[in-house]
Amino acid sequence: MSSATVTGGSSGWLAGVNRLLVTIGKAVGGVVGILYQAGRDSIDTIIRNILPFMAFISVIVGIINKTGLGDHLAHWVSPLASNLPGLIVISVFCAIPVLSPVLGPGAVIAQVIGVLLGVRIGKGDIAPQYSLPALFAIDPQVGCDFIPVGLALGEAEPETVEIGVPAVLISRLITGPIAVIIAYFASFGLYASSN
Repeated sequence: MSSATVTGGSSGWLAGVNRLLVTIGKAVGGVVGILYQAGRDSIDTIIRNILPFMAFISVIVGIINKTGLGDHLAHWVSPLASNLPGLIVISVFCAIPVLSPVLGPGAVIAQVIGVLLGVRIGKGDIAPQYSLPALFAIDPQVGCDFIPVGLALGEAEPETVEIGVPAVLISRLITGPIAVIIAYFASFGLYASSN
């Protein structure tokens, strides 16, 4: 009798351990399956959306750098940065819906104009209070090149892309100059002389 009791008790204990191991195995398998599927989805998204976008941007940046278009535009625009109306003109120029997706890749215009303005501010040719509005003036094109890709990543319908892209580009044309004006007034007192 006592040996039967011991045998029945040990089989119950082994069954409990077995159930515990099966439960842990299912939980770990579920987590591994979710992570594996997430990795597959990520790679699929990169191949279908990100890599073609990167190739397109590389071509645009190569064309802009090889032709010197960015440098020519930046040297033409940078003299306007010494006053508020000039900064608003720069902002409107950078936010033109046809130009902004071309100016966005690599931030070619923003980089060149930013360096030219920084040098002129450092030399004292442009008052330091224009640095904040100049930052907003040269950046309305930021992200305009990524809008179609962002909508594609969000799996937007083609009709949404057709309406969304122009809407964002036109909104940047409106909000860019407004941001310059706000930054101009916000820069008052930022660069007070320490003498």
